[in-house]
Amino acid sequence: MSTRENPSGAMRNPDCWLAALRIVVGIWFLKSLFTKITIVLAGGFLPLPAASDRWIATMPKLLGKYAAENPFPAYRSFLLDTVVANPHVWAHLTALGEVAVGISLTFGLLTVLGSIFGLMQVTAYGFATQHISAGQQGFHIMLFAMMVAFLFARAGRVWGLDRWIRRRWPASWIARLPLT
Repeated sequence: MSTRENPSGAMRNPDCWLAALRIVVGIWFLKSLFTKITIVLAGGFLPLPAASDRWIATMPKLLGKYAAENPFPAYRSFLLDTVVANPHVWAHLTALGEVAVGISLTFGLLTVLGSIFGLMQVTAYGFATQHISAGQQGFHIMLFAMMVAFLFARAGRVWGLDRWIRRRWPASWIARLPLT
């Protein structure tokens, strides 16, 4: 019997299941491409991704609602006085950040870095919404746990570009980075 089979004959490969989970979570983050991102022309000719007008208008309303009853005074103040007060900056950061995490996780590219930024986003979003419902708490706790697993398991090394880069260019600077 192969070391990858259990007594019932079913295949076991936890790395592949973790990679599948990484891809699903990555696709969930990538949905921001359709809900929060648009293309703008910098200087009238250079196309760049940016937060959509819809997201720039919606984000402060959502955060104002989340902050209204947030039980953490310091975080409530941060949301209202920093984030809501500067919606253009934070709308771009959140939208582009979600897309970057989505690309990283979906394609297994610089997965450690993507997981770290995913952890930061999930933690910030969790603090903003944790008081709303147990469902919000559980959702963000599960995302946090998954990001930790992706980070420490180096989940991009299975079905990901991290593995391909390490095999294709083993002596390159990017293969030596602790981010793959």
